[in-house]
Amino acid sequence: MSIKIMLTGPPGCGKTTAIRQVLDRLQCEAHGFTTQEIREGGRRTGFKLTTVDGQEGLLAHTRIRGRPRVGKYGVDLTVMDELAVASIRQGMRERSLIVIDEIGPMELLSGEFRSAVLEALETDLSLIGTIMMRSSTFTDSIKARQDVRLIRISRGTMRSAVEEIVETLGEPGLSRRI
Repeated sequence: MSIKIMLTGPPGCGKTTAIRQVLDRLQCEAHGFTTQEIREGGRRTGFKLTTVDGQEGLLAHTRIRGRPRVGKYGVDLTVMDELAVASIRQGMRERSLIVIDEIGPMELLSGEFRSAVLEALETDLSLIGTIMMRSSTFTDSIKARQDVRLIRISRGTMRSAVEEIVETLGEPGLSRRI
């Protein structure tokens, strides 16, 4: 039985930290990616994407010129397609836990990413991800899926959410079958 969990909550509440802690605790085969802020001089200037196997790319930055843009950030869709999408699809081929952090405005600029997310949701594989709180047609359709468990977290509930997810995904025999 596959389990599909999406974390949502305001920026900075610990969604990515929760994903990383779950992965550390489960110690299972996983593919996908996480994102993290880049800070310079105390100010957020961009976002780095890191695949579960350690490949990194600059997803967005204030110094990236041209289009596409999300607010003050230029977005490098090549990073989405060549790192994030490739890792999600590798996870589907290798039948591992799929990690998608995050389904947000920058990531959604990539049609390949949107397709990979929908493909992963249609598999019988378990998936853990984060999804923006803000409404969009694409994200609302994921949040409304019967097979997706949506967990809203805050800084105060992040630790208990990690425990709940580890307990759910770590049921006897499940982590071997993810």
